[in-house]
Amino acid sequence: MKVVLLENIPGKGRAGEIKEVAAGFARNFLLPRGLAVVATPTVIKETEARLEKERRAESTDRDQLAELAQQIEGKEIHFKARAGAGDRLFGSVTGSDIAGELSQVVGVVIDKKKIEIEKPLRQAGSHEVIVRLSGDIKPKITVVIEEEQD
Repeated sequence: MKVVLLENIPGKGRAGEIKEVAAGFARNFLLPRGLAVVATPTVIKETEARLEKERRAESTDRDQLAELAQQIEGKEIHFKARAGAGDRLFGSVTGSDIAGELSQVVGVVIDKKKIEIEKPLRQAGSHEVIVRLSGDIKPKITVVIEEEQD
């Protein structure tokens, strides 16, 4: 029996896929739980149209992210902070600070969750930081923290 999966089913497929499953599995498990619908010709057409639309949107998003990655790659962002002995900062520079400054530099809002740092930067100097825009689109930026002169 052909069904359109509404949710990801381990071992069977992902949401939106059209799958051939055993009739009993469909009638007794998938359909009653709302995990799938019977694949009628109209449902198949709607599903294929939606999948095609999603592919086009994903392709467009990917192109935009690649363009943004080129703008970001190699950028230097400067911060001034008070530091004590051994260039250790009194405060720290967080992912949120970096995202805010980077957003101003490139003119696009960058979410603080996209900034990959293990812990806030507490040392003056130059630090390399990764910005994860997408799974495999990860431009690197340099964060330079300078000691603030009194």
